[in-house]
Amino acid sequence: MTKQAYGCAVLTVLCLGMSPVSQAELEPISERAMGEVTGQAFMQIENIPGQNHDFTRMTLTMDVETRVNIDDLQAGQINGGTDFAATHLALGHIARSDGETFNGRTYNAGDDIPFEGRMPYIELAEDAAGLAGFRMGFGQARGSVSSHTTSFSGDIGLKVQDSTGTVYDTYLFNGDGGAATNYRASHIGIDSNSCVAGANCAPLTHLQSLTVGEDNGSADGTIGFTDAFFIGFQRDDGVAWQTLDGANTISVGKGVYINLPTNMTVDLSQMVGPNGIDRLRTHQVDMGTKLF
Repeated sequence: MTKQAYGCAVLTVLCLGMSPVSQAELEPISERAMGEVTGQAFMQIENIPGQNHDFTRMTLTMDVETRVNIDDLQAGQINGGTDFAATHLALGHIARSDGETFNGRTYNAGDDIPFEGRMPYIELAEDAAGLAGFRMGFGQARGSVSSHTTSFSGDIGLKVQDSTGTVYDTYLFNGDGGAATNYRASHIGIDSNSCVAGANCAPLTHLQSLTVGEDNGSADGTIGFTDAFFIGFQRDDGVAWQTLDGANTISVGKGVYINLPTNMTVDLSQMVGPNGIDRLRTHQVDMGTKLF
């Protein structure tokens, strides 16, 4: 259900609960009458067995559309570093001009273009020692994510195309000339064995706006929902979060891990160039394509 509908349902329950006198008498309902009643629970709870952990996933049957700005976000500050560090983080954006299209819809200048999340969930991982980690995500998600990111732990599902038309998967690195890593990375590139800034690699601050979602093969530029967007917090290494369809697992390490799937393929020259990927408009006063 939508959050508006949920608000109405809560209001109705509260109003009914405030009735000072109850005049109704409880009577058993027949099986036939019960068979004619349909509905859906607001929360679904699943117990999911795993190899080293047992999981409990609590999913809310609601849809969310939002546009959020966060000035400064740091998570996993320990041992002299930060697992995720970003300033001017935004979910969703604002149309810059009339006629701007996004996800099959047309917007006028100043219109909000929300980040969409359906079926939000929280999942717990437990082992013999207790709570081993938890993650938050959406059963379906799509929309823009903008940031000035200096440290990232996790995976960014971005593809890059060079001047010959060859398309590459990307890898995260612990600096210009550093090794590939998914822990506290500062750069992104196309060669798992090499990160040369300005050639095949760029700082994460060049990824000023990304689009979360999946390529659904549509010719009209619409974006498919992804079920793989989540942020996890782990006590130890080796927590294997299952994909929502149960077909695969994503093994993550200690600390904070962000799975950021995108439907984007960007030009290598743009990514490694001086300006990087342009930032979408995320503030009421347009700060430009490179916010900071």
